[in-house]
Amino acid sequence: MTKPEILEFRTSDGLRLEAESYGTGPTILLAHGGGQTRYSWRGVAQAQAEKGWRTVALDLRGHGASDWDPAGDYGLERYGRDIAEVARQLGGGIHHVGASLGGNAALAAVGRYAPELFRALVLVDVVPQVDKTGVAEVLGFMGSHLDQGFADLDEASRAVSAYRKQAPRPAGQATGLARYLRRRDDGRLVWHWDPAFVRGRRHGRLTPDLAQRLDRDLRNIACPVLLLRGLDSNLVTDEAEAAFRRSAPRALVWHVEDAGHMVVGDNNSQFAGDLDRFLNLVRNRETAIANQGRANA
Repeated sequence: MTKPEILEFRTSDGLRLEAESYGTGPTILLAHGGGQTRYSWRGVAQAQAEKGWRTVALDLRGHGASDWDPAGDYGLERYGRDIAEVARQLGGGIHHVGASLGGNAALAAVGRYAPELFRALVLVDVVPQVDKTGVAEVLGFMGSHLDQGFADLDEASRAVSAYRKQAPRPAGQATGLARYLRRRDDGRLVWHWDPAFVRGRRHGRLTPDLAQRLDRDLRNIACPVLLLRGLDSNLVTDEAEAAFRRSAPRALVWHVEDAGHMVVGDNNSQFAGDLDRFLNLVRNRETAIANQGRANA
């Protein structure tokens, strides 16, 4: 396994964000979902780096190795500003891939804060009009172990499997979860994110006004957009997809079979193939535009 380069960024409100980077070439910025960390992208990041991309997997504020916000500002607008600021520090030319939180937050970055910095946007099972019942289910799981944590990795694995309605993994095969957990002083394992991110939340960050604003941001995006929807998702329903298509008629919408909201984990093979296919389309488009520009010079 290639050792990543560790990158640090500073936000305009003084937080330190950490990321890991692989490869050289045009930049793919990978932003995880709420309650995850950059490690959810590691396999994808390494695979794309081997295909001529520079991949940067970011720990969002309050998650992983990035700073927790002492003011508890974990709203979508703040995350959107963070993504725009990271894109600027990376030098622009960003192909952004965002799952859930990392996708919806990017709508503000790409559609409003810094559109000139982005060349493409991939939304992984997230749209402005997500299903509120599905959001409540996600938040319910995230909040259910905030205080007590887990005795060991196998207990954490059983909890995740029950939430995802999957058979639990045999004892000792949950080691991948260790990247998303940290050991508390009392020896219990807790999730590797700030409890303030979810504490007290029942209905998510998307108020009706904010959903409308993000929908306007989506309508303003000029670069290529792809929605990858898990067909078993409890957040992006048929109605939510239809609303997305009305707001972004030029966007591509591809379905991922046998995947719920956790698309990357549920069907990584199709996700990786679809992502690669879209990025190649974008890269070929950019090459054609550059060649046309040279021909007209």
